[in-house]
Amino acid sequence: MNVMVYNKYKDLLMGLNIEVMKSLEGVYNVDEIIDTFANFYYDKMILDITAIRDYQNTDNLQKLAMNINMENVILLLDDSPETESKSYLSKLISLGIYNFTKNAEGINYLLVHPHTYRDVVNIHSLQDIEPEIAPAPVEEKKQTVVEQFISVPETPAPIETGSRKLRIIGFKNVTLHAGSTTLIYLLKKALNGHRNVAAVEVDKVDFLYFNDKEMVSATSSDLLKEIMKRNACDIIFVDLNSYEDVDICTEVYYLIEPSTIMINRMMKKNKGILEKLSDKKIILNKCCLSSQDITTFEFETKLNVLFSIPPVDDRQDNIDVIRKFANKISL
Repeated sequence: MNVMVYNKYKDLLMGLNIEVMKSLEGVYNVDEIIDTFANFYYDKMILDITAIRDYQNTDNLQKLAMNINMENVILLLDDSPETESKSYLSKLISLGIYNFTKNAEGINYLLVHPHTYRDVVNIHSLQDIEPEIAPAPVEEKKQTVVEQFISVPETPAPIETGSRKLRIIGFKNVTLHAGSTTLIYLLKKALNGHRNVAAVEVDKVDFLYFNDKEMVSATSSDLLKEIMKRNACDIIFVDLNSYEDVDICTEVYYLIEPSTIMINRMMKKNKGILEKLSDKKIILNKCCLSSQDITTFEFETKLNVLFSIPPVDDRQDNIDVIRKFANKISL
């Protein structure tokens, strides 16, 4: 079920043929929207930008993006000069806000075909041609400038430097928000000063919140180029997100948050997922299960759990379980 927050465009949103379980009308501070929906389960939020007080100030949208999963938000823009500017749209993308439009057709499209960074990279790079905000079907979308000039081999070989083989270690969330981004940050922090480490995320911009110049974002077509730039490193962590060509990595770890809601959601979305994961390296992340419960989990799912990581405080510099995991995978 969906939720709506509307103000100026109430009539447009009320005319959509979608199921809504909760709606708000009026103008709200960002904190009020966060307090209302941060712990509220919904499929999609359709958010009229005029319902956000002082929405022209992108600092308010940054606060919203840091507290609400913007992958589930469709932002309906108005026709003000501020929101029509290239710099404003680019700022939205930098905050991880990819699903925005100005009409009902765009909302209906994004409900079925949510955008990733790859779909909006041409706007982020501020091309001279004014971008159309209303989305076009993916199969008809032209290549971006990046895609036209950079080709990624279908099956890239591991990169070697002299006698040293660079380890490109991929992490992929299996359940929603299983924590690959934060785990990479914690591993990199644990190895700093001991190993030459970098990190690249694909088709997202979550790394920018860590303020680390060696944690960068790349499009799918730009990933190999970003890796090659850092081939002097010992280890490059890759947050794969939806990127499927995992052969670019020397090894890949699949993260599962083993809570009831996340497991059931995973199974409902992909009934054959357990078979696909049967030979993968499985990490239970944000795991509150006991050793006995983990054994039961392995028996029921037929998966082999390589390691289990409980919820941790990412503000700490020396986290014992992260060091143990790094040792487990020989970092």
